[in-house]
Amino acid sequence: QVQLVESGGGLVQPGGSTRLSCAASGRVFTIYFMGWYRQAPGKERDLVATIDLHDNTNYADSVKGRFTISRDTAKDTMSLQMSSLKTEDTAVYYCKMVGYGGYEYWGQGTQVTVSS
Repeated sequence: QVQLVESGGGLVQPGGSTRLSCAASGRVFTIYFMGWYRQAPGKERDLVATIDLHDNTNYADSVKGRFTISRDTAKDTMSLQMSSLKTEDTAVYYCKMVGYGGYEYWGQGTQVTVSS
């Protein structure tokens, strides 16, 4: 089992920046794929960005050039640096990690609200 705890987020003004972190514990050595997803009110949960063990990254078109996903293996954490935030970025953000056998682990979610 892997446990994920997210931190960061909150209220941010349009054009501002914030950083989300996801700390993993447990059988972290089984993890080979990580990502951030978000869910706005009344909408489905969508992919934001992903990163694998080779640090290959993938981004949703809507966040390319504004968001950066990274990982720190020494600290067993994954982060999402969010810049040039827009009101449409408002959502609950979830981290996800995938381990051996395709097991998926999700964080509890953290709210990001972009508003003036």
